[in-house]
Amino acid sequence: MVSAQAIKKQKKLKLIGAASCIGAQDTRCDMGPTIIRASNLESLLNQTGIDAEWENILRPKSSRSEEEAIVDLCNQLAKIIAKKVEMGHQFAVIGGDHSCAVGTWSGAANALKSAYPANSNPLGLIWVDAHMDSHTPQTSPSGAYHGMPLACLLDEGLQALREIGSKGAKLLAEHVCLVGVRSYESAEASLLKQLGARVFFMDEVKQRGLTAVMNDALSIVKNTTGFGISIDLDAVDPVDAPGVGSPTQDGLQAEQLIENVMRVKQQDNFIGIEITEFNPFRDVNNKTANLIIDLICATG
Repeated sequence: MVSAQAIKKQKKLKLIGAASCIGAQDTRCDMGPTIIRASNLESLLNQTGIDAEWENILRPKSSRSEEEAIVDLCNQLAKIIAKKVEMGHQFAVIGGDHSCAVGTWSGAANALKSAYPANSNPLGLIWVDAHMDSHTPQTSPSGAYHGMPLACLLDEGLQALREIGSKGAKLLAEHVCLVGVRSYESAEASLLKQLGARVFFMDEVKQRGLTAVMNDALSIVKNTTGFGISIDLDAVDPVDAPGVGSPTQDGLQAEQLIENVMRVKQQDNFIGIEITEFNPFRDVNNKTANLIIDLICATG
């Protein structure tokens, strides 16, 4: 069982890959974790004083359907994340498409709920994304699973993904916020509004600045047993991050995001980061790969 002391004093950074892009229309981001592992990230982190170690690169087992494959990968990921949280380790998950978030944050929530059963909402989450990822199968225009993970974590949508590790919501909306949103459909916006999740649209980020927005985001998530940050790289402007699954113009500046992620890690109850949707086939001069490395170093 994880202790409060373990959460506040993370001793190791565990690097975990989720090598699947079954949930996206462009399936080439499944190579992302392998590319990042080959980048000598572990050695770089250790050289800078961060005690880092690669764990598994997880892959879905062969299944009869896309849904079964995604559920399988999320179950694998949830188990390994829960174990790392229970041991008091910090984690960095490298996807894969963003459907892997169901596994990452279900695992974290399950571990924290087991340790603190009296706390009805142990997990907070900052969701950095150009999109809301809050569709259900009934509202999604494409049917792509990477557009549904946040809804599943909030106990909406596909039952098999809502019940990874345990039944019920892994997140309560009052401790969830989205940052950088600029491409979405009305149905998912209505769902998040109904549930009460805070959305910092890109217009607000531009008006107030990312630092001010992240200060508000931290106030939403930090009064929990533990919180994390989930980053879809399409939140970043394609000029700074061209190698993503769904490039979306007019996004966050990479340098500002790195600076603010460094501030996030200073919170005592920060437990981990997830970075998804890296498509190495679209990258230019390793801009996106280097951004991933910088973001992970920022949280170490």
